Amino acid sequence: MKRGPLWSAARARRLAQLIALAAFVVLLVWVRASPGWQPDWPVKLFFLIDPLILIGTWLSAHAAPTLLLASLVTIAVTLVVGRVFCGWLCPLGALHAAAGWFFERFWPRRKRRQRWSRWQLTKYCLLAGMLMMAAFGVHALCVFDPLVFLYRSSATALSPAGQWMSEEGSTAIYQADPGVGAMRLTKVTEPAHEFLQHHVFMRSDEAFLGGGVILLVLIGTLVLNAWRPRFWCRYLCPLGALLGVFAWRPWLRRKVDETTCNACDLCRVGCHGAACLSPGERWKPSECFGCMNCLERCPRQSLSLAWAAPWSREPKVEPINLSKRAMFGSALGGLVGMCLMRINPQARGMTFNPALIRPPGSRGEREFLQRCTACGLCIKVCPEGALQPSLTEAGLEGLWTPRLVPRLGYCEYTCNLCGQICPTQAIQPLTLEQKQQTRIGLASFDITRCIPYAYGRNCMVCEEHCPIPDKAIFVVEVDVPQRDGGTRKVKQPHVDPEKCIGCGICENVCPYKDGPAIRVMSANESRNPSNQPILPSQAESDSPY
Repeated sequence: MKRGPLWSAARARRLAQLIALAAFVVLLVWVRASPGWQPDWPVKLFFLIDPLILIGTWLSAHAAPTLLLASLVTIAVTLVVGRVFCGWLCPLGALHAAAGWFFERFWPRRKRRQRWSRWQLTKYCLLAGMLMMAAFGVHALCVFDPLVFLYRSSATALSPAGQWMSEEGSTAIYQADPGVGAMRLTKVTEPAHEFLQHHVFMRSDEAFLGGGVILLVLIGTLVLNAWRPRFWCRYLCPLGALLGVFAWRPWLRRKVDETTCNACDLCRVGCHGAACLSPGERWKPSECFGCMNCLERCPRQSLSLAWAAPWSREPKVEPINLSKRAMFGSALGGLVGMCLMRINPQARGMTFNPALIRPPGSRGEREFLQRCTACGLCIKVCPEGALQPSLTEAGLEGLWTPRLVPRLGYCEYTCNLCGQICPTQAIQPLTLEQKQQTRIGLASFDITRCIPYAYGRNCMVCEEHCPIPDKAIFVVEVDVPQRDGGTRKVKQPHVDPEKCIGCGICENVCPYKDGPAIRVMSANESRNPSNQPILPSQAESDSPY
């Protein structure tokens, strides 16, 4: 193979990485946080071609949406040409490649190691342990999926950070009003800010609980490229490990011309995956990203690509070489991890966290966690910013899964986007009518803080904002004693548990912002028969009104 085509192959790979990263950003921006927008399968494209989501969901929930079968195409491509998804199409891989290029240019004296290391087997051990956990119903596997990881980081950390910088920067320039003569910088910054606000960020004041931690994790993985190029891809990525298993004996292989190769070892210098074990023929296709750097760097054109049957021994390939002891230890570690996540009372259904309010259409908690990948799609699409990543509310197993926080937002009565966009149907796609009849929680008053109860003055804010057509919050007029010995008529609000769906708007609009006088908790949720304090048969007979 001559230098011209080799150069164009390497450049094609770089162009493909840029296109993949751009497509990821476009699909991220395409998700519209407005009730009138209808999501379609393209916005979930990267999740649909991810075989780790398919396998993890099927193992843990014993079911998977039909659209996820599209990821079999990725496996088929990997069987034929190896891990080209990692080197050409993975947007997180493109970011790590860019980070490696940055450190290469601006920190050239750092200690480099391009040789293959047995520590690269770590990702296979992690994959084996997490597959064991998934087989027992713990869907922790996809939390570390690179596409899920990048989308969650972008939706809950990068996007809010970009919006904050845009707003603060444009405000500072507007107040300073810099310029030369009649020309003002605001003539550029204000239209740019308005465009970003209406076409990129879509919602004002984006902020998510734990977003700083998520951002630090992303930055930390990128900084690790200063120590080893493509650190995440080499040592930690579970999707890379899965594709590495399928790429063990690809049809397209690297071939070395022994008559011209002088073992100069230049092929190993730029190898993204450290797939070259030594100068010459020793090559691990399970670690190769198909970056073409080895072919590009060879001064004698001794390297080329050749087709071979999977069972063929030529050109030679090196196996993964993961020992049975390591596999057994990984499986045992997965069982231990499963026990750590399931030994607490909440995970066993013995108690319920009042702050764990799931989106409408969410399956029962156990099945929800068996399907949810914590990808952040539902959080991104929520028009009121009500859905937030869980921290400790759902236990370790539910880290970063969505929950509704009424103090930050509320569930829009005319919106069912979260169920329509969920790639694994952890949130079921309800019709708008079904969604409006689904209870996700129950509101209750704290009469020590509620203004009509505690201070004898009228406040109708919660009742006025209740979106239920015949109102889940009603008022009862009572005589309240006054300081002078007289009485006054005050309307005291009450919650009708038969009508309340727990949307959270009452808590969100309560005049008390430090601690609302009406609070929505997870009790009475439709998805959980065990969390029903008020039975329908008791509502009529026990009501004092």
